[in-house]
Amino acid sequence: MPEKNLHELTATEIVSRISAGKTTAEAVARACLDYIAEREPAVQAWQFLDPKLVIQQAQALDSGTSIGPLQGVPVGMKDIIDTADMPTEYGTPIHAGHRPHMDAACVALTRRAGGIIMGKTVTTEFANRHPGKTMHPMDPKRTPGGSSSGSAAAVGCSMIPLAIGTQTTGSTIRPAAYNGCVGYRPTWGDLRLAGVMEAAGSLDTLGLIARSVEDIALYRNILIGVPTEALPATPCQPPRVGVCRTQFWDITDDATKHAIESCAAAMAKGGAKVSDLTLPASFDPIEEIHQRISSFEFARNRAWEINHHYEKISKTLRENRLKHGLAYSFEEYREARAQAEALRLQLDDIFRDYDVILTPSAPGEPPVGLNATGSAAFSSIWTACHNPSITLPLFSGPNKLPIGVQLVTRRDTDRYLFEAARWTNALYGR
Repeated sequence: MPEKNLHELTATEIVSRISAGKTTAEAVARACLDYIAEREPAVQAWQFLDPKLVIQQAQALDSGTSIGPLQGVPVGMKDIIDTADMPTEYGTPIHAGHRPHMDAACVALTRRAGGIIMGKTVTTEFANRHPGKTMHPMDPKRTPGGSSSGSAAAVGCSMIPLAIGTQTTGSTIRPAAYNGCVGYRPTWGDLRLAGVMEAAGSLDTLGLIARSVEDIALYRNILIGVPTEALPATPCQPPRVGVCRTQFWDITDDATKHAIESCAAAMAKGGAKVSDLTLPASFDPIEEIHQRISSFEFARNRAWEINHHYEKISKTLRENRLKHGLAYSFEEYREARAQAEALRLQLDDIFRDYDVILTPSAPGEPPVGLNATGSAAFSSIWTACHNPSITLPLFSGPNKLPIGVQLVTRRDTDRYLFEAARWTNALYGR
């Protein structure tokens, strides 16, 4: 296998090389900056990038005496995450040039671990439906997904090894799948959101995007504040797998259907106990339940912008999320929250018979068009139920674009999710 260029290294590879004295944080940063300069005109993944500030961070790390667990790793931050030394504009002209006075918790923890905050990646407007400027790195006519569009595109085309997005519906899993990345949405409540714009607090999480499961596991440990511990050298024992096509199977393209069936067959051949899982009818309205919760909360969170800058909010957002959210009554919202909690308990019971659920990450390849970000239906169930999930870039479609498969586990079993993901990757020699 040919030697990787520095910008192509994973986070764990960068830390290993810097620790061994084989490269420096500055060398890695410069390699990434050079590649960004080459690709950015066609991709438009960055909302803010200051090469001088990047090099200053790298040189400070190289002149220090300690080696952090994320030493010298360039990290992209979605532009709804506050940074004290960079603007945070939330994907809207309303907040153009806004300068927070402190770092978000995830930014501060990243710096403490030796990571380099590379810049701010493009988000959709208020991390919602209206797209930003980012284009798919493999086909500029197609969406990179959203709302963490810049984070996924930057990692997917090897500008950086690691990025943080967020997820309120499918804003990490979907763009990660579209861009051929590993994307992770944690158990709700595990990763701190101080300094991150709230979309819908009952559903919001950070989302981690990388090119390896090991990088995701490393970064999660850093963000929850536990000692970094490598995943076991030997992947987990073959799991009990439920193949969940869900009520959205009809909108899935043939290539994605084939990917799920092929992955299920590979898992069975690898020793897993694989069976079909059909969710009870009580899950049928979960997309509407999710929408009521997320729209109600989102609309009220944007009260200041509605009051003072309504004309600067996109028509897409005004006529969809805000209109619906403001129309829901508190009683409808409270009922939806109660329904969601009941479904979480039901799913806990279902997981007594399964270790892992296998399901699509998205209905297909990234669709043509830059006016929308694709369907998030295949994330709405697991997001509403607060379960951890991960998408793995194991397949491609008829246009040679990535197709991810999504693994979901019981709440609070994120570490096992990573082990199951490594076991699945191993089936494909990865």
